[in-house]
Amino acid sequence: MVTSGPDILIDALSKTYMVPERDAGLKAAITSLVKRKTREVKAVDEISFSIAPGEVVGFLGPNGAGKTTTLKMLSGLLYPSGGQVQVLGHVPSQREKAFLRRITLVMGNRNQLQWDIPAIDSYELNRAIYRLAPEQFKRTRDEFIELLELGALVNKPVRNLSLGERMKVEIVGALLHQPQVLFLDEPTIGLDVTMQRRIRTFVAEYNRRFNATVILTSHYMADVEALCKRVIVIHHGKLLYDGDLSGLVERFSATKKISVSLDDATADLSMYGEVLSREGDRVTLQVPKAETSRITARLLSDMAVSDLTVEDAPIEDVIERVFAAEANLA
Repeated sequence: MVTSGPDILIDALSKTYMVPERDAGLKAAITSLVKRKTREVKAVDEISFSIAPGEVVGFLGPNGAGKTTTLKMLSGLLYPSGGQVQVLGHVPSQREKAFLRRITLVMGNRNQLQWDIPAIDSYELNRAIYRLAPEQFKRTRDEFIELLELGALVNKPVRNLSLGERMKVEIVGALLHQPQVLFLDEPTIGLDVTMQRRIRTFVAEYNRRFNATVILTSHYMADVEALCKRVIVIHHGKLLYDGDLSGLVERFSATKKISVSLDDATADLSMYGEVLSREGDRVTLQVPKAETSRITARLLSDMAVSDLTVEDAPIEDVIERVFAAEANLA
């Protein structure tokens, strides 16, 4: 099915669970056998957005925000309680073969390859499942193995690989059929900095080569900053923000950081702002965004400054502020 509109379209999408409850004790346990109490939990609460072909979008929120539930509905693993969702013109919950051949879901905390056999053998299984032409499959497989520097790792049983090694072979297995839409749920979780960077580079290259659409969830803001121009933030199942990453900082960050190197390393700068750190002659201040220009000018006028830089607050701090703002409105 060919679509000319967005690759992903969500309108008032909801998912509600009925969660059993009971009090502690034997009497409550016996009573629950004949009269079960339940409460309604809205994991996703009428969120709406669309994603154009080739976009890489960061999907952010704390644990329990509804991110994974949303991705499972988008990939057809869960049936929505309400609203509408389309991916590449298909209704995901119908699980049509034409749909499944064009998407993939990678979950950093889930194994998708066979545990006891080498990854290279699992790749052959995927080739048979997706009915890939042998020559195309081999070309794609070898290219991905080279890009992620897997080498001999694909010939080892998956159980013998480290977490980072396993994540790399998992990603290759998930992309062998060259899906058009990627749902990446914490693909770098638990990995060291070097491995995170390598996987980010691979995802960026895949997006560039195939114009693939990517939704990425991650607790590592370096992933989001490196890959995503646009971010969607949800909390308690509700959509809080949808826009440019830079706009998120501009909207919710009320402070900036000024790092200044002084000839006099003992100088007291507390009158200029909150002193966050002091390392040798380098002092980092947090100042109100609206006062940044004035305070910078004062520092340069009053102090013997050898170097000065002004930075936005880290994205992690901005996200925390988004959640705090939402909690205050609740």
